[in-house]
Amino acid sequence: QVQLVESGGGSVQAGGSLRLSCAASGVDYSKSCMGWFRQAPGKEREGVATIDSVRRTGYADSVKGRFTISRDNAKNTLYLQMNSLKPEDTAMYYCAAKRTNGYCLGGSDYTGYNYWGRGTQVTVSS
Repeated sequence: QVQLVESGGGSVQAGGSLRLSCAASGVDYSKSCMGWFRQAPGKEREGVATIDSVRRTGYADSVKGRFTISRDNAKNTLYLQMNSLKPEDTAMYYCAAKRTNGYCLGGSDYTGYNYWGRGTQVTVSS
């Protein structure tokens, strides 16, 4: 049974930082692509950042230069370091995993994610 559990969300003022974590279990983590997605009220879910099994990364244009995705395969944990936060970053942030046959490749592919966490709320005030 795959479980993805996010943590680290909260409320912060514009310009501040947060670090999200996602603990994964029940999935062959090191071979998986991992991603962060977000959904703001009244908006569709969007991809924020991805990292594949060989650590190639991809970012949405709106977060490039501010957010950094990383993974610790020894701890089965995914991270999202968010700096210079803006009010428009306010959303529920979800961790997701994609398993394929063999090693998952593709650092900018937001499609095909099989497993999802329940989310952690990030609120940025101006």
